[in-house]
Amino acid sequence: MPFFSFGYIIVALFIASGMYIHFRGQARHSFARQLTSHTNLTAPYNVFVYLFSRVPNKPFLDLNEFPELRLLTENWEVIRDEALALALALDQQGNIRAADSYNDAGFNSFFRTGWRRFYLKWYDDFLPSAKNTCPKTVELLRSTPCVNAAMFASLPPGATLCKHRDPYAGSLRYHLGLMTPNSEKCMINLDGTTYFWKDGEAVLFDETYIHYAENQAEMPRIILFCDVQRPLKSTITDSINRFVSRHFIKASATQNQAGERVGVINQLFSVLYHVRLLGQRLKRWNRTIYFTVKYALFALIIYLILRL
Repeated sequence: MPFFSFGYIIVALFIASGMYIHFRGQARHSFARQLTSHTNLTAPYNVFVYLFSRVPNKPFLDLNEFPELRLLTENWEVIRDEALALALALDQQGNIRAADSYNDAGFNSFFRTGWRRFYLKWYDDFLPSAKNTCPKTVELLRSTPCVNAAMFASLPPGATLCKHRDPYAGSLRYHLGLMTPNSEKCMINLDGTTYFWKDGEAVLFDETYIHYAENQAEMPRIILFCDVQRPLKSTITDSINRFVSRHFIKASATQNQAGERVGVINQLFSVLYHVRLLGQRLKRWNRTIYFTVKYALFALIIYLILRL
């Protein structure tokens, strides 16, 4: 087997990219956690995006870089009214709630401790339930083409969002406060810096830095949560990023209610999640065996790649 085989090149690329991701920013996971993080799968692409990003590679970004977003910020009360009507609705179509099944990879991974959501748009597609219940918000989003995805996100009292970094750097994250405690007790910490949401105030940040959130206030927090297309430096690199967004990230679509389209990534996730549940049962039974099996599987994958 030649030393410089295709497999070695692939492994070297992922190791180098994963190490860059690990040391990027001030906050980081333990090395053991980073070693098995799902973000390693997208690390090479993310490094490409950081290299060609037209906006600064820093945790918090200037909203003036995206003047289109002013339309949403200026109409926050219109959006808030539809979000509150939705949150108070009694029918199942209208609730900002947890996923009904294991068909939402984001929710079922690190958003399980109280976080609730209602999808409005997912990479060009508006959900039928959103068009029926939030027509004004949908029209505002139609007029803001830099927004690839949007949802209402609720963080009830006592809820937390565990420490993580998002896996895809091709977008940036926009939060618009709709109904918030307006208090430091309800906050997000991004790369060691704390921000607390305020009614009518927007913030833009890079969600691939490590972050976590919690609501220790006595009232829920509801925001408009958007993925905004990250602009890249050239027409070619920008086109590549848009292609990835529209053809790969779009495949992670999920539903608010039965009958709405679920992308192929979440269809696969609904199957793989049961394997994860078995792993959690094994971890509770015997942590030594769990970690032995886990790292053995990673070693097997690397070995198979090196055989290419």
